[in-house]
Amino acid sequence: MAKTEIRVGGLGGQGVILCASIIGKAASIHEGKNATLIQAFGPEARGSACSAQVSVSEETIGYPYVTNLDILAVMSQDAFNQFAPTLKPGGLLLYEEELVKLNDRLPKEVKAFAIPATRFAEEVGRRLVLNIVMVGFFAGVTKLCSFEAFRKATLDSVPKGTEDLNIKALQKGYDFGLKLVSG
Repeated sequence: MAKTEIRVGGLGGQGVILCASIIGKAASIHEGKNATLIQAFGPEARGSACSAQVSVSEETIGYPYVTNLDILAVMSQDAFNQFAPTLKPGGLLLYEEELVKLNDRLPKEVKAFAIPATRFAEEVGRRLVLNIVMVGFFAGVTKLCSFEAFRKATLDSVPKGTEDLNIKALQKGYDFGLKLVSG
């Protein structure tokens, strides 16, 4: 398996770092792959630009920074505007359709998949689980790791007492992603 380079972007408070961390944990802890995580965020706690880079490989990862972006998952227009041009041709874009509108910044031949993640999060009980819906969507579309690896990584990462809510959110995003790529 070649190195898969991933960036997750959005705003502080959307759970961008947790989303990326779960992707990395699913790959490394629960499937035995190598993974790195680098995070970047503004000094404000909420509302500022936030992103994380995840690299996943069967081989040792010598350089942790994303240089040839395979997958971009975005939850804000600013993140899309900033990072979409860095997707490689034929790359994969996953985006929150109610918060991101595609424009001419998207390179040619990029495959784009949209999800109403905020609405889905509200449907399962709390808008706050938008990021977990996106993790499920990522899992369903990319099949980078098994659903079970993502489920375990989510359970390892969310606050005690919120496990059921978060697994519902994960499943909702996963089912939607599977349906999009198979239908």
